[in-house]
Parts: sequence; C-alpha cells; structure tokens
Amino acid sequence: MRARVPLIVAMLCSLAWAGKMESCASRCNEKFNRDAACQCDRRCPRHGDCCEDYDQLCTVDEDPNEPEPFLELEEETEAPASHLYSAPSSCRDRCQEAFDRHQPCHCDARCPEFGNCCKDFESLCGHEGFSYSSDAITKEELQSISEKIYRADTNKAQKEDVIINSQNRISPSETGDQVDCCPEPLFTYVNERLFSKPTYAAFINLLNNYQRATGRGEHFSAQQLAEQDAFLREVMKTAVMKELYAFLHHQNRYSSEQEFVSDLKNMWFGLYSRGNGEEDSSGFEHVFSGEVKKGKVTGFHNWIRFYMQEKEGLVDYYSHIYDGPWDSYPDVLAMQFNWDGYYKEVGSAFIGSSPEFELALYSLCFIARPGKVCQLSLGGYPLAIQTYTWDKSTYGNGKKYIATAYVVSSTQ
Repeated sequence: MRARVPLIVAMLCSLAWAGKMESCASRCNEKFNRDAACQCDRRCPRHGDCCEDYDQLCTVDEDPNEPEPFLELEEETEAPASHLYSAPSSCRDRCQEAFDRHQPCHCDARCPEFGNCCKDFESLCGHEGFSYSSDAITKEELQSISEKIYRADTNKAQKEDVIINSQNRISPSETGDQVDCCPEPLFTYVNERLFSKPTYAAFINLLNNYQRATGRGEHFSAQQLAEQDAFLREVMKTAVMKELYAFLHHQNRYSSEQEFVSDLKNMWFGLYSRGNGEEDSSGFEHVFSGEVKKGKVTGFHNWIRFYMQEKEGLVDYYSHIYDGPWDSYPDVLAMQFNWDGYYKEVGSAFIGSSPEFELALYSLCFIARPGKVCQLSLGGYPLAIQTYTWDKSTYGNGKKYIATAYVVSSTQ
C-alpha cells in the first residue's frame, strides 16, 4: 500500500496540472503554450483555441482601445530591457530613469526634492537638459503629440502616390515557414517624384553608406558624414520635427535646438559594435537600411528602402500578418520577406510616411520610453512602438545609442 502512495500523489498532481492547463486561471495574456490543452493569449480568439473561461477571466478589464500586439521582441536585440542600467549605487547610465524603491539611491528628476539622489547625480545628470521638477511624459501627452506629428506630415504620400498589393495574409504561427505566398511584388506603383523632396532625397543618399553584414566595420568618407548632417538639417526644417522639438523643449528635455540635433546625430548615427569588436552598426543603419546577422535579416523597417530594393530585384515579398486600419497614408504593414538570400520573419514598417515622420516618432519613443513600449495615437487609432537601447557602449554622460525601434501593435 505504501508503494502506491507516491504514485497516487503523482497522479493527483498531474491531474491538478492538467486542470490548470484547461483553464485561464492565472494564465491571462501568457504566451502561447504548446503543451496546454487550450490557450489564454490575446490571439486565441482569432485562432479559436481559447479555454472556456477565457472571456470570463481575461476580457473583463481589458481596455478596448489598447492596441493588440502582433510582434514579439526582435531577435537582434541583445540587451534585456530589465537590465538597462548596471550601476545601482551610481547614476552612470541611469539619468532620469523611473523611480525604483529597490535601488539604494536614485537618479530620477525628483530625487533632489526627496534627498535620495546618488552622490554623482549632480555631476552626471545635472546638465543633461532635464529640469529637476516632475516632468515625466505621460501616456496622454505622448498620444497628443503623436497626433500633432501625424497631422503635420505634409510630405507623406497621397493615396495615388503609392499603390501596394499586399496579397496573402498568413497567421503568426506560419511566419517561420519561409514560404513565398505572394507571386507579385508588394509595390505596384510608387510616384518617384516623392523622392525629389528634400527630406526624401537626403534620406535616400544615406541608405547605401552601410555594409549590411554585422562584424564588418563602418568607415565613412567626409562626403558620407556630410550627408548625415544634410539629412538632419533638412528634417529640422519640417513642421513634423518642429512639433517634436517644441514638445521636448517644453518637457525640459532639451534647452536648445542645437542640443537636440546634436543628440539626434549621436543616438541615430553614432557607431557601436554588434560583433567582432568592430564599430559595425548604428541605430540608423539597423532601423532604416537593415542588417544581416547570423544568417537573418535584422532591422529593415522602412518602406522606401524596401521599395528600392524590391525594384532592383533584391527583395522578394512573401506575405504579411497585419495590415493597419488607416485608409490613407501613413499606414502600417507587418510582413515576411527575403532580402537577397536572407529571411525576415516579421518586419513592421510604416507605408507612405515621410522620413521625418518616422524619425520623429521613433525618436520621441526612444527619448520618452527607452527600452519600453510607447503608446501613441495616429488619426484616432492607437499604435505602439518598441525601442531598445544599446547598453554595451554609451556617448556623452552615459547616454544610450538606439539599438532598434519598430512598430509592435495597433488595432485589428
């Protein structure tokens, strides 16, 4: 009889575990679990595999306006978001971080008021352009400024300027199959007169200044460095970037436009190493031009770059898993494609947006929500952008470079 007791206990535990896997109790919004009998993730209603108590347990408190995620963390992001700062007793790399009661000292904007700043707060954080008052940017403020930026994008494509053929939509579970489900190109027509506009022309000049393979150092000529400055000069002339700067200046993030532009150049164009110790990457290269690392496409989140590479026969559009709700440009598409022999499993991109619009939204989110999901609003529709900081090297007083930035969610 005694020998049977462990067996009975094991059976009871197994039954209890199985019962848990057939319910959404303590499982709401978990990731897909292939070992479970039913699912409780946000996609289960679409796939028809929710547990019976999903509606009762998981949808009661959901905000109907909260954007639904369609992308997971990009595989090229090497620094975990939970380890953005590495010196808890110092403000090195921690200036203006959110208050964390577990830290022995603090570096947030209000620590002088409470007398709990780290000893080096004044030397490292006191001259970064931030005030010492409570000037955290709220979700509502982000949504308001993103709507202003959306309305200010007069350089965007009109509906007749860009015609796409999105063709076959696949399920998220099929993105790893690498099957070409679309016989036709994504872009049917693009009015290339758009590309003669100053910001487009300056942007396009930058795209071929990079080697896409990580581990190979980037070395810029004087002309190529001048093209970076020219791009920043042109975008700063636009209403889009003027709106962004005015907002960040009002939020005490920058004291002058010169300081803002200098920071943009560093965060986007500053070089760092993704492999072999070479200065082989930058935020701009990764996000807008695209890279190849370990046999996979990483970054590459720009429609102009996609169109030009597709036109040259270097990009083969395979499918998409998401097409945004906007009936005018800019829109959003999350797609699968092959870039000259390398596969991109899920790549999101704005479609029909101006270069300054994308630079503005990604920069806004990187400054306001570094390493986090940033909730915006465009034309009345919610949209979320994920940014990640590069944590292995810094510029200035511990400021971070952009590792990546991309759209992660919107309405369905």
